[in-house]
Amino acid sequence: MTLTVYKFLLYLLLPFTALKLLWRARKQAEYLQHWRERYGFYCTPINVPVIWLHCVSVGETRAATPLVKSLLKKYPNHQILLTHTTPTGRATSEQLFGDNVQRVYLPYDVPFAVHGFLKHFKPVIGVLMETELWFNLIAACKQHNIPLLLVNARLSERSARGYAKLGKLARQGLQDLAEIAAQTQADAERFEQLGAKQVSVAGNLKFEVIPPVDAVMQGQQLRTLFGNNRPIFLAASTREGEEAIILNAVVEIPNLLTVIVPRHPQRFSEVEALLQARGIQYQKRSSLQQVVNNQTQVILGNTMGELFTYYASADICLVGGSLLPYGGQNLIEAMRMGKPVLIGEHTYNFKEVSVLALAQEAALLVKDAAKIRQTIENLLENPEKQAEMGAAGLAICMVSLGATEKTLSMIAKNIK
Repeated sequence: MTLTVYKFLLYLLLPFTALKLLWRARKQAEYLQHWRERYGFYCTPINVPVIWLHCVSVGETRAATPLVKSLLKKYPNHQILLTHTTPTGRATSEQLFGDNVQRVYLPYDVPFAVHGFLKHFKPVIGVLMETELWFNLIAACKQHNIPLLLVNARLSERSARGYAKLGKLARQGLQDLAEIAAQTQADAERFEQLGAKQVSVAGNLKFEVIPPVDAVMQGQQLRTLFGNNRPIFLAASTREGEEAIILNAVVEIPNLLTVIVPRHPQRFSEVEALLQARGIQYQKRSSLQQVVNNQTQVILGNTMGELFTYYASADICLVGGSLLPYGGQNLIEAMRMGKPVLIGEHTYNFKEVSVLALAQEAALLVKDAAKIRQTIENLLENPEKQAEMGAAGLAICMVSLGATEKTLSMIAKNIK
């Protein structure tokens, strides 16, 4: 595929983007807010040089936290601009950084919208988080002499095969990037096989994310509400279809309180309907005012921005997105809180971390409801094993630091 063909196909799809926004707004009304930005129209005033970072959604925004804080400190005379694709990513940015940064939606990858974005903000450098390859955007940055970096970059074998089918388009796009900072050597090699030139290994920024200073205290307070005499099992960042598997595993475990935190807030009502349909006694986190009664089996974690607090309150944590083929969510946060971690077999988004965590016995593999139940029961009977797993996970996090410093050096080298 050539860039010309790519542009033509995106223009054909452009009329459907409005329908997509309307469709998503059925469950999340925020998709209709700031919609003009998605087409390259901005009104945010900018009077200083802009350092631009693109963080698609919640995970990328959280991963960028140490980098953003370092940039704010190192470049006080610049405006840090974060672009997002999802409303939850934008809300997370606001929660984490407030007015210290500007935030807008990245436009759709059509030339007029990309031109509107670059003309308005005139960034001195662009930083794409993970694997966000938008080829018109890359070409426009190259044309305007704006260095564009791909950092915390990961590329699974499956994604690499997909990009390889694009041929010249992917190769030229990767070569037009100023530099690529890959998470692992395997990621770097896959990028190079696709034609990328300036590739180095900087590590994973997600190891650098520091829990909020009050996370443990908030977790202890939440644990008091849950009931200090009950073991707590947390199923974090669950995806569609996984809650049913989890409920099959936990409902018969005596005295266990299960906390389910769906990955996406628009699914809170869906999970609540599942609990009601099964006749399970539950309470919602948002309405907890006193200690949970003993008849409650499940807490529905229907709040945003409390994930570290949830982890701090739990004894055993399952990280979602891995029981079904979604690729897995970020298990590093649970490890960083020193908790024993359970993961399913679908972890290609965090392959290297998952393999390391399993090898170091910081995590255990659970493929189905029966295995989840067996593993929870075994760990509840063995507090020493829980402590050993938590310590192993924390140790992995501590020896994996350094990505922020390497990424900052790369930005400093390329900034204009």
